[in-house]
Parts: sequence; structure tokens; C-alpha cells
Amino acid sequence: MNPAVSSYDVASIMGGLYGDGIIGLTGAFSAEWIARLREDIDSLFEEAKRQPGGALERGPSRYYVEVHPERIRGFVDLATHPWITAVCEAVLGQDYKIVEIGFDVPGPGAMNQPWHRDFPAPEATLNGRRLNSLAFNLTTVDVEEDMGPFEIALGTQWDDIAASGDPMFPARELYSRYETRKQRKMPKIGDISARSALTIHRGTANLSDTSRPVLVLGVDAPDARNSEKHDLQVTTEYYEGLPVDVRKHLTCRVVQQLQPIIQAHTIEGLLMGEAA
Repeated sequence: MNPAVSSYDVASIMGGLYGDGIIGLTGAFSAEWIARLREDIDSLFEEAKRQPGGALERGPSRYYVEVHPERIRGFVDLATHPWITAVCEAVLGQDYKIVEIGFDVPGPGAMNQPWHRDFPAPEATLNGRRLNSLAFNLTTVDVEEDMGPFEIALGTQWDDIAASGDPMFPARELYSRYETRKQRKMPKIGDISARSALTIHRGTANLSDTSRPVLVLGVDAPDARNSEKHDLQVTTEYYEGLPVDVRKHLTCRVVQQLQPIIQAHTIEGLLMGEAA
């Protein structure tokens, strides 16, 4: 094992993700690295908005865009970062798979989202009490209170909300639980977080005049099926140039020419948003 990976404590990683449902690492990337990432995101966002279905609405002034790994210049740095590798191996096992890369853009005027999880809780979590997927986030800005910070209701990745009638959106009578458990995240440039996408969370209202783009990396255990919602593609040339340790962790199509991503992970319940 890479010594840099083994330097991270497995018990702390698992305790955080099985407990609160979210952990973080400050200063994982340099400001210069994040500046390049922001350049890529800004360019890809403008491109996606011109392509039908390229930018999915996740509420007023809020978008999600899936991208091709090779369009992100720092993808290999991301996929091989020792902390990300350590977290994936600790929670998902040695055979984890990267299934998604994209970004959220909550722009000025974005409203509070309803409390939600990103997909229905699988049997492995509801009954097996095991997490089989993770989402990593990297902010491209120093988050301020008026920029629509991410809020997460700690420990709710284990909640069974089936009685609410929607496997992703809890009933409003449960909101008091999330309000009492919520924690507002204020990451700075260079920070990474890892969370279970099942932990109940929401984006809050962006009252500023500044967008808050954040990169998203989705990773599965071998038994998870989130890859079915995504269409990770790499060209043959790019794939052959990747380190072996990156290739073995990618669930992707290898193509001669990149094709537009037909995004399947729509979340209808987020389209309206809520008042701030």
C-alpha cells in the first residue's frame, strides 16, 4: 500500500462516515490547482448550457453538469489523492469504482432546497447497515454565509423515510429532526469533503452575487449500481495514458470520440426550491 494512503486512520474515516455521515480534509489541494479546476468548470458550464440537456436544473438558478474525466485537467490528481484513496478503500473496499464526475453550480438567486438524499437508500444500507457509495466534494471558492452553503443533517444516512411516500424526500413532519441536526459547511479553497449521499442534506439560498461551483466525484463499492445513472466516457488515447491504478478503478466506456452525456440522474423534487 502507498505509505501516504496508509497514514490515514481507517477507524477515524469509518467512524466519521458511519457516524455523522461526512468527513473532510483541509488544504488538500493548492490554490493554483483549484484555480485551474475553476477555469475548467467555468468553460464546461458555458458549453453545457448550450447543449440540450447538458446542464440539469436542480432548482432555480442551480445546475448540475456531468463531464468527461479528461475534460478536467486535474482528474488524475483527484483520483490518486492519498486521502481520497484511503477513504474509498476504508469504506468501499479495495475494488471501489469511480462512476461519476461533475459539478454543482448554485448561482445568485438559488433558493433553499427541500431536505433530501441524492438517491433511494439501497438494501445494503437500510438492512445491511453498510455504506456502498460515497460523494466527494471540492469547493472552488471560499464559502461565505450568503453564498448558499451546503447543510447536512448529521447521522441521517440511516433514516428509513419510506413512510414519507418518496424514497429521497422526507415528509415535512420530519423536518424538525433535520433542523436540530443540521450543520452548515463553510469549506475553503483546497478543502475536500467525503459524505454518504444518503445523509439528508440541502443547498441553501444564495443571497450573494457570486456563484458557488463545487466539483463532485461519485464512487461506488462493487455491489452498488449508481453507474447506471451515469455515462462515464474516456477516449482510447486518454485511457491508455492513465496510470494502471486509475484505470482499474474506473467504470467507464472507452470510445474513439467523446459523445455528449445524456444525463439520467434527474431529481424532479428539487426543481421548485423553497423560500429562503
